[in-house]
Amino acid sequence: MSNALSLAQELQQTKATDVIRNERVRSQFINVYNSIWKEGGEQVYEREAIYFNSQLRDKANLRECSGTSIFYAFIDLAVKGLTLAPGAQALCYLIPRNVKVGTNQQGNDIWEKVCNLTISGYGELVLRKNAGQIRHADNPVIVYEGDTFQYGEQNGQKIVNYMSAFPRKSNKIIACFLKITRADGTIDYSVMTEQDWMRLKGYSDKQNSYFDRKTNQWVTNSNELYNKNGQIDTGFLMAKCVKHAFKTYPKLNIGRGSSLETEIIEQQQPTDIDPYGGVGAEQPQQQEQHFAPAPDMSAGVTIDPAQQSNNADDTF
Repeated sequence: MSNALSLAQELQQTKATDVIRNERVRSQFINVYNSIWKEGGEQVYEREAIYFNSQLRDKANLRECSGTSIFYAFIDLAVKGLTLAPGAQALCYLIPRNVKVGTNQQGNDIWEKVCNLTISGYGELVLRKNAGQIRHADNPVIVYEGDTFQYGEQNGQKIVNYMSAFPRKSNKIIACFLKITRADGTIDYSVMTEQDWMRLKGYSDKQNSYFDRKTNQWVTNSNELYNKNGQIDTGFLMAKCVKHAFKTYPKLNIGRGSSLETEIIEQQQPTDIDPYGGVGAEQPQQQEQHFAPAPDMSAGVTIDPAQQSNNADDTF
C-alpha cells in the first residue's frame, strides 16, 4: 500500500480535532512549506496548528468535518504561505460546507461536511503580490458628500482625483476607492459607488430570504452592515472594496481545500508537484453547498505582503 493511500485511509478514520497533530500530517506540512518557501516550516507548523485547532474548538460545525478536508485546508496554508491569525484584517478563515459526494442505491444524494479555507480580500492581496500581479495596495479611502472626487480614464490609464473636504461637510458616504500599484509600477484603481453596494445588498437580501409558512410570506434577514445608522458601515465597505478590486485580473490558482471570497475556481490547473502527497487524488468531483456564513471583515488597512509572515459576511 502506498504512503499516500495509507494516509488517505487514515485520515478518513481520524476525527477532525486529531488531524493537525497527526505526525504524518505534520511532516507533510513542513516538507511542503520548506520546498516552496525554503525554510521555517517547523515554526510555521506550530503557529498555524495553534490557530487551526483554536477555530476547531470554537466552532462545532468544523469539528464535524471530514478528516481529509481538514488535511486539505491545513496543507493549503503551507502552499500559499498564508496564516490563520485572527483579527480585523484576517487573511483567511475556516468555514464548513455541505458537499455532495455521491448517491445511494435508492438514488438519494449523499452529503459530507467538509472544511474549507476561505481566503479574504486581504489574503487575496497577498496571493496576487506573490503571483507578481501587484506590488502594493494602499488603504481603501472613504469618500463623503462634499469631497472633491473624480474618477475615469485618461490616455488609457485609470485616474482618480480626490481631495477631502476639511472640515467635513457631510457624513453621507458616496464612494470608496483603492489604489493599487501593479508589479510594473503602474497605478490601478478600484472604485465602488453607492449604486455598486446597493446592488450587492440586493444579492445579499435575495440569498438571505426564506418563505415563512407560519405567516405565509417571505422574510428577509438583511445584513445590518449594509444599513448601519442609515448607511453602509465604513469598515464593511472598505473590505468590500478590497474584495472586488480584482475582477479583471487573472485568476489565481487556489488549492484543493481553499476558495476565494470573491470567486470560486471551478477547475484547478495541474501542477508538477502534488502538495497533498497523493491523498485523495482519485476523489469524485464534488458539488458544494454553503451552509455557514463567513465572518464579517470590519476594517481596511494597508496590506504589505512582505510582512505577512510576522503577522464575513455574505459571498458578495
